[in-house]
Amino acid sequence: MMSGFVPGLELSRAYYADVVAPLVADIPHSAALIGPGSEVLAFDTQRSADHDWGPRVLLFVPPGAAAEAEAAVEAGLPSFFRGYPTVFAQHGQVRHGVRVAELGGWLSSRLGFDPRGPITPLDWLSAPWQALAEVTCGEVFHDGLEELNRVRAALRWYPDDLWRYVLACQWQRIGQEESFPGRCAEVGDELGSATLGGRLVREVMRLALLQRRRYPPLRQVARQRAGSPAGRRRARRGPGGGAGRPHLAGSGGGSQRRLRAAGRRAQQDRAHRPRRDVGAALP
Repeated sequence: MMSGFVPGLELSRAYYADVVAPLVADIPHSAALIGPGSEVLAFDTQRSADHDWGPRVLLFVPPGAAAEAEAAVEAGLPSFFRGYPTVFAQHGQVRHGVRVAELGGWLSSRLGFDPRGPITPLDWLSAPWQALAEVTCGEVFHDGLEELNRVRAALRWYPDDLWRYVLACQWQRIGQEESFPGRCAEVGDELGSATLGGRLVREVMRLALLQRRRYPPLRQVARQRAGSPAGRRRARRGPGGGAGRPHLAGSGGGSQRRLRAAGRRAQQDRAHRPRRDVGAALP
């Protein structure tokens, strides 16, 4: 079924080289596939092609050059590229897949700040993980403005002190709910125990990704990251692609079963515990 599928990143790389780059050769620019989209995280499949998917390129141009670049692109794009239409539905709009923007404005719209300047602790902590992943993943095809690669390198990961703070916050999130699945099991609420156990597993998956210096993505992408062979390979790589220990993202089912078993054991212990005579303890 998927033998003929071309991953979006590969398709967009060729689209820029063969079609878009010649159209804007006289305009200083940078080009990339970053931002929203499962193909940016390299998790797109043939199923992804049924929505918001096609040959895409994000063009960054100097201030005042956007209109010229858009006109050049509009005039020269073909109707199809390698069998895929170049005009397709994208987030409710039907248009071609080449977006033209100024880098500072685009970064501010995605992150809430412009990382070309100093990045404050508040900037780091207020930026969603998904937004940071969208900017630092994907691929830069050309960096004629000599800013995009530098920005991506600056955002690759938290400074060490902030990384430890984020890890501590995630541990605290887990600690606040760690006992809940067992407490639900104590009163016979297996459904509640399973629901809370699943939520707890999700937080443990996020913690594992943070420990591997990877920004946790959206939930549906996180599930694919954990379960797919590509996801397991990525989990073993550090931020620079080096080898590392496997993370815990693939052990969600086992962790959930262990949590439920612990809850049942707690319920049994409580049933066999001698009842204390409260009245006898009073003076």
